[in-house]
Amino acid sequence: MKTLLIDAPGTFSFGEKPAPVPAPGEVLLRVRRLGFCGSDLSTFRGGNPLVSYPRIPGHEIAAVIESVTAGVPARFVPGQEVTVMPYTTCGRCSSCRQKRFNACRHNQTLGVQQDGAFTDFITAKWEKLIPSQGLGLRELALVEPLAVGFHAVSRGRVTKTDTVLVFGCGMIGLGAIAAAGLHRGATVIAVDIEDTKLAVAKKAGATHVINSKTENLHERLQALTDGHGPDVAIEAVGNPATFTAAVDEVCFAGRVVYIGYAKAPVSYETKYFVMKELDIMGSRNSTPEDFNDVVAMLTSGRYPVADTVTRTVPFAEAGQALADWSANPGAITKIHVEL
Repeated sequence: MKTLLIDAPGTFSFGEKPAPVPAPGEVLLRVRRLGFCGSDLSTFRGGNPLVSYPRIPGHEIAAVIESVTAGVPARFVPGQEVTVMPYTTCGRCSSCRQKRFNACRHNQTLGVQQDGAFTDFITAKWEKLIPSQGLGLRELALVEPLAVGFHAVSRGRVTKTDTVLVFGCGMIGLGAIAAAGLHRGATVIAVDIEDTKLAVAKKAGATHVINSKTENLHERLQALTDGHGPDVAIEAVGNPATFTAAVDEVCFAGRVVYIGYAKAPVSYETKYFVMKELDIMGSRNSTPEDFNDVVAMLTSGRYPVADTVTRTVPFAEAGQALADWSANPGAITKIHVEL
């Protein structure tokens, strides 16, 4: 079966590998549609510290069940469309013992620490499957990245009375915006440096948008929050400037949630940690509850799917599409590949 390989930073190739054989309790999945994740872009650029090369990328999956094995519940049948939770859990580390399986110390995400889904067939444990519930393949391939943003909002304990600041209107940021705005009814302020992405953020649930390249971020936030600052700040960029801005701009007794990885060391004015008595949290991956919440939101039709998927290409053009994204990242929100 065909595969897409990132051979080394900046290079890709197509290859062949044998089809996998599912073990008891697993299903064989025919991959139908995939999204490129920001981690795939980092891998291609050589900036993903969790990856070794060569690597088959891909963990934003829409697939069809090809066959099932002994031990798979009867509700999973061949021909059924599903998406996949692409993370593993060891069950033994401190995170798993607290039932925070999404933060497993020994997690092996598809396409990152282990080969991913950019191939014809993969196997998966039945527990990792999320049925389509009427969603199409395009929507199914969006569930995982949106769920990452949903998890950050859950970590931030967002309610409908909160004002939530989201830095970054890429795919993960849009998930946080939709979770806070569309799903929980909060007031959302979206920040980015691309007006096109801010326009999508408005459709995804942002009440207000700020282009921090052309506007004074602090002054706008103060005006929008009556001088208090937002209740929750979610960082979905991975930039030292936005890491510190989250702490600087959040209100006293506020909550800060980090999803992005800063690409360089971050220096803080640490007095704000204490003076504001902040809750500062990381957010990693997502949970089954997050996946199910995203499926429910997408089923409602409120999320702007067509505005989010910037480009769709056949498998033969997948490598070039990734290279194009690397060359001009600001122009792309999400690339989907059809198999």
